[in-house]
Amino acid sequence: TTLLCLLCGCGLLGVGIWLSVSQGNFATFSPSFPSFSAANLVIAIGTIIMVTGFLGCLGAIKENKCLLLSFFIILLIILLAELILLILFFVYMDKVNENAKKDLKEGLQLYNTENNVGLKNAWNIIQAEMHCCGVTDYTDWFPVLGTNVVPDRCCMENSQDCGRNSTDLVWKTGCYEKVKMWFEDNKHVLGTVGMCILIMQILGMAFSMTLFQQIHRTGKKYDA
Repeated sequence: TTLLCLLCGCGLLGVGIWLSVSQGNFATFSPSFPSFSAANLVIAIGTIIMVTGFLGCLGAIKENKCLLLSFFIILLIILLAELILLILFFVYMDKVNENAKKDLKEGLQLYNTENNVGLKNAWNIIQAEMHCCGVTDYTDWFPVLGTNVVPDRCCMENSQDCGRNSTDLVWKTGCYEKVKMWFEDNKHVLGTVGMCILIMQILGMAFSMTLFQQIHRTGKKYDA
């Protein structure tokens, strides 16, 4: 279990670094969280998993109670943090939706500004891939680009300047709703992945405590 954690962490860290290097111009949608990009998120998760797995592996190999206890405590903290965040998300779901939409709409104002190519690319990609336009609908772009003007990627048939005065031929559904629909359609897959992660965490905690107790019974000291 600990070796699997270490390998998964290394893999995620590698993917995150690759994304950061090769897709550096693909940034966040949110002006409030400029560092909250896919690459940074994967790097952070990969680093946490890798460090946790390393502690577990080293503790098991060295039969070190201190390292095993640290491994257990970190897994417990992560598990509790996940549960708290999940509960808060469901309790404040309406407020989360409202604030997310507001923040995304504020981010639209940066679409054509300097030093925000990543945000522009992110919107272009999601609108083209998910067949959506704007946050709640295509009219979100009017205060940003002008009346009846939307990005070309909003067009049902993309071409140069197709988004100018052609609102009848653009995707009418907002991207926020499309993303929610995607999560709804894939909730079983996401639930399965979440359950697998939960089982791995519980098995890791059980493994560390079992080994900890065995070392304690044999009188193994805190050898480094």
